[in-house]
Amino acid sequence: MEWNDVLIIGSGVAALQLATLLSSDKNVRILTKSHIKNANSYLAQGGIAAAIGVGDDPSKHYADTLEAGRFHNNEESVREILNEAPKLIGDLSNEAPIFDQDTNGNILLGLEGAHSENRIVHCGGDATGKNVIEYLISNLKENIKVEENVFAYELIIDQMQERCIGVKAKNPDGTICTFYGGYVILATGGCGQVYSFTSSAPTVTGDGVAMAYLAGAEIVDMEFIQFHPTLLYKNGETQGLISEAVRGEGAILVTEDGTPIMEGVHPLKDLGPRHIVSQTIFNYIESGHKVYLDIKNIKDFEKKFPSITAICQKNGVSLSEGRIPVAPGSHFLMGGIKTDLVGRTSINGLFAIGEVACTGLHGANRLASNSFLEGLYQGKKLSHWINTNSRKEHFPESPSAVPFIQEKSITLPDVQVLKDRMMKGVGIVRSKELLEEQNNWLEQLHVNDLTEFDCYSIRDIEAIFMYITATLITKAALCRTESRGGHFRDDFPYEDDKNWYKKVIIHKRKVEV
Repeated sequence: MEWNDVLIIGSGVAALQLATLLSSDKNVRILTKSHIKNANSYLAQGGIAAAIGVGDDPSKHYADTLEAGRFHNNEESVREILNEAPKLIGDLSNEAPIFDQDTNGNILLGLEGAHSENRIVHCGGDATGKNVIEYLISNLKENIKVEENVFAYELIIDQMQERCIGVKAKNPDGTICTFYGGYVILATGGCGQVYSFTSSAPTVTGDGVAMAYLAGAEIVDMEFIQFHPTLLYKNGETQGLISEAVRGEGAILVTEDGTPIMEGVHPLKDLGPRHIVSQTIFNYIESGHKVYLDIKNIKDFEKKFPSITAICQKNGVSLSEGRIPVAPGSHFLMGGIKTDLVGRTSINGLFAIGEVACTGLHGANRLASNSFLEGLYQGKKLSHWINTNSRKEHFPESPSAVPFIQEKSITLPDVQVLKDRMMKGVGIVRSKELLEEQNNWLEQLHVNDLTEFDCYSIRDIEAIFMYITATLITKAALCRTESRGGHFRDDFPYEDDKNWYKKVIIHKRKVEV
């Protein structure tokens, strides 16, 4: 056993921002289930939203965020994070020249859906995530140890202290390791892989939400899943994200005969809020149409969007035709583990930051490029709190690894069955009938009754976590009898303005509304 002052589970922007800003006298360990760069943050094509342009102001950014979130947001969280955004960008810009600039050395600002001003900062055109993550990795100090290919699966709760003190994890060979920490931070990302169409990395399977739920933490707003309008769609499958910045540069959504589909749907047309654009595309596809991004008006597309160009070329989509086939897919979890702005959960000693956490910033629908901003903010905020609240503990000596335990298999439908059912029943358009059908199917599998995971393989535990997370999404979606943001029910198609701020909070074996 080795004691860690800070134990971080995950390796996205929030995790790495936290690690780099912790004081060098802290013993820090990062656990990541795959390679340190194999995360949604690294894949992020979009940018970071900050009101730094001439004529822009955090108050405008605030108004846009509330409008996109359909006023379900925590206003204190929105105000504090967005007010901090210009400084976060300024600090990063001063430390490293990673942001795209014009010929005069000013940071270029792009436009994305539902923003009233150009305020999206990018790196390398459409490779913001890659550039920021590589910069943060380069800043990891000697006091930070990174353990790759280590799958964390169970939080350790000291019942005497009523505090989270560590985590159990498995190595690829099946051996179990125990890691202890004064502060245990979940930064495991969202749950995009629960759906068949998704922009998420293969590693994003809801692990952190499931672990926290099983440990007794409060989970909130799980019904609010953002479906990105434009994933590359080829041969019936989604193959990667086509950034909203493409529409910001002038691309429009059209049918196979060139008919614009967003005309008359929303005042912002193709740059309307993501849930409206996604629902519109979904309706056209359900009616038998194909939907494309018409990029003919974008000059130097390959230069502006090198990552997207590579995705298209890899999948045999010729950009010379001037259009890219698209479909909506799961992109971002607005809900998650309920936290305050520091990242504190309802379990003492357990923190959550990044997409796995729910601070209330995003409300019912995330405003484009606010998530990377939130990760930077949370990493900085929690680092400051830890640096000024040192904690030392002593635990009984125990081995850091135990011998291989004979594994047993669990009988669950293949995860592809789950993904397809979630896309159909708990996807872009929902109804009581489909939600109840999915909920009954999930309950019959009894995954929430499992309490012992040591004997299962990494693959089986990951599947269990996906099923648990899917159950949380489904139950929350059943509880919200209205349409708001990323949650649309065709049996309750309007917003319920009398109960607009009610929260669906799920504990182990209990749901509160």
